[in-house]
Amino acid sequence: MKLLRTIRLDASDTFIFPAAAEPGDWAVSGAFAFDEAPAHVTGKALAAFRAGLLGVPSLGWSSLAQVVEIHARDREAAIESLAHCLIERYGAPDFATARAAAAEEVDFAASLCAHPPGTLIAVHRTSESDTVREVFRSLQARGVNARSRAFAFLDDAADDPSAEAVDLAALARGDRP
Repeated sequence: MKLLRTIRLDASDTFIFPAAAEPGDWAVSGAFAFDEAPAHVTGKALAAFRAGLLGVPSLGWSSLAQVVEIHARDREAAIESLAHCLIERYGAPDFATARAAAAEEVDFAASLCAHPPGTLIAVHRTSESDTVREVFRSLQARGVNARSRAFAFLDDAADDPSAEAVDLAALARGDRP
């Protein structure tokens, strides 16, 4: 079983997002956090909308999450933690409703983990006709050493000529790809 954990390769998340996720938080898409139309979102909130994965329980944002192997109890802990956040921060009506929504979010995050452990995942989010569209990218470490520096990662899209390249630095600045 695999799930996503936030990772911080440098300090940029602390500057570009309204709040940075703690390294090692469970990571979910977090698209549900944007109840306001993206056309009205600006600044750091816009950076979070465009390129942030939501960390749980910190409810901060991360540019990247890492695929990690987990136990079933870890999945349950992530669901419970997110359910509590959905009640406290997002006004879920009761724990059963919050837990069902949290399980759906965690299951979606797990569906992004069809990669080897250590793979980094990034998101690019857009709004099209009041619909939020998410494109997820995977980055693999070059060579054998998975503890490589940030610039030693390759975008898996290089092997897929139909994939659209996403410049994370440009997204953080608010530039459109």
